[in-house]
Amino acid sequence: MSTTATESAHNEESAQDDLLLEHQLCFALTVASRSVVGAYKPVLEELGLTHPQYLVMLCLWESSPRTVRNISEALAQEPATISPLLRRLESAGLITRRRVDGNERALAVELTPSGAALRGKALTVPGTMMERLGLTREQVASLHSSMMGLIAATSR
Repeated sequence: MSTTATESAHNEESAQDDLLLEHQLCFALTVASRSVVGAYKPVLEELGLTHPQYLVMLCLWESSPRTVRNISEALAQEPATISPLLRRLESAGLITRRRVDGNERALAVELTPSGAALRGKALTVPGTMMERLGLTREQVASLHSSMMGLIAATSR
C-alpha cells in the first residue's frame, strides 16, 4: 500500500473513531459535571445548601447586595431559574429580597447576618473538594481555565 493510501485509510479510521462515545467531548463533560456536583452534595449538606444554592451564595459572598439580574448573569442562568433558589434561601434566613429604590422592577438580594456567617463555614469547601477529587490547586486552576475557554468558544 502506498503512503497516500495508508494515510487515507488512517484518516478514514480516525473519522470512524470520532463517533465513538468514549471520544465525545460532550459525553465526558456531562459525566464529569454530574460526578463533580454529586461529590459536592455531602459537603454542602453540612452547610444546609444544595449545589445551585451554593453558587448563589458564592455570588453574594463576593458582593452583597446584588440584583437578581446580576446574579443570573454571573451564574449564566435565567432569572426564572434563580428566583426559586432565592425563595428557598430567604426561607432559610440566609438572604433578604427587596425592591430597589427607584426601580420597582429590580429586586435586590442581600445577605442576612446568618448568610454572611455561613461564609466562614464554607471556607473549607474548596480544600475538601480538592482532596475528595485528588486535585491540586494548580490542577483546579488549569481545569477552570480550560472550561472557561470552552464557555467562551460556545458563546461566540
